Amino acid sequence: MRKPSQAGGRASVSGLLRVIVIAVAVVLSSVVIAVGAAWVYANHLYTAPGPVSTDGAPRVVLIERGSSVSKIADRLAEAGVIPDARIFRLAVRVSGKGGALKAGEYAFTSGDSLRDVIARLEEGRVVLHTVTVPEGLTTAMVLRLLEAETTLSGETPSPAPKEGILLPDTYSVQRGETREAVITRMAEAQKALLDELWPTRQEGLPFDTPEEVIILASIVEKETGLAEERPMVAGVFVNRLRKGMRLESDPTIIYGLTGGEPLGRGLRRSEIDRQNAWSTYQIFGLPPTPICNPGRDAIKAVLNPPVTDALFFVADGTGGHAFASDYAEHLRNVAAWREIEARRAAQRPER
Repeated sequence: MRKPSQAGGRASVSGLLRVIVIAVAVVLSSVVIAVGAAWVYANHLYTAPGPVSTDGAPRVVLIERGSSVSKIADRLAEAGVIPDARIFRLAVRVSGKGGALKAGEYAFTSGDSLRDVIARLEEGRVVLHTVTVPEGLTTAMVLRLLEAETTLSGETPSPAPKEGILLPDTYSVQRGETREAVITRMAEAQKALLDELWPTRQEGLPFDTPEEVIILASIVEKETGLAEERPMVAGVFVNRLRKGMRLESDPTIIYGLTGGEPLGRGLRRSEIDRQNAWSTYQIFGLPPTPICNPGRDAIKAVLNPPVTDALFFVADGTGGHAFASDYAEHLRNVAAWREIEARRAAQRPER
């Protein structure tokens, strides 16, 4: 019997190897194609536009502190921000960003992709609200204003901050930010402003500390509601301090009587003559504390008042004041104001 040739054996092995290589290549190609298709599909899900709101308006969603990825996914799906909570959870898990998602109130644009949604949550691009604190409020009034702001949380600080240390302004806040945090920001803002402006103050001012600046600025703030008048009012008070004259500011009497709450009527002579720690009709120099929280314009006016010889001012009937450099001129301005008051009283209908 003839033995098979070695050449024939090698041919059989070679053919088998060829079949195996082809099979492996086919399998690998199929895997690559499948993986590629899966990647393309996953990338499509990740980058494709998300659900569109019926009115085109952003969807506002509040993500509570401590929310898990699953809870965030469910909340977003319920709000119509994402099409499927499971895909969101998978995308976050694959990206490794589960611990980077931040709590807060978010406004998701209609049609945001999954990538857009995750990026917004990761960066913490929350909705910002504004809280406006007007100039001239006492600290007690500021606390009441913040207590009424429903976007804020927590209690106002107790004991209350000192009078005059808060800077009135419009502040951007996140929903849920604490009232105490806003108060801290206001105090830090005033300190930063004083640190900036104190070195630029006019030479020879009749006070030595930033705290005294705030006291006088608070009086300027309460004396006039016209921004353009603040420098002139500051100039009058600085002149009077330099000459050793009493400031004779009505708002200081009212602060001593009411703690800064509205008096609701004119001052009585007995109140003007009464001893009162804040009454600059009774004391020389500045009162012991500010009488409100002054704004930046009043602070700037006190630090750099205009050069003027004015020592007096009185209401002029237009919402502003008439200024005078001597008492005789001031008395004429007072007489003119009294005439205006009398005419207005005569024109009021009888009750």
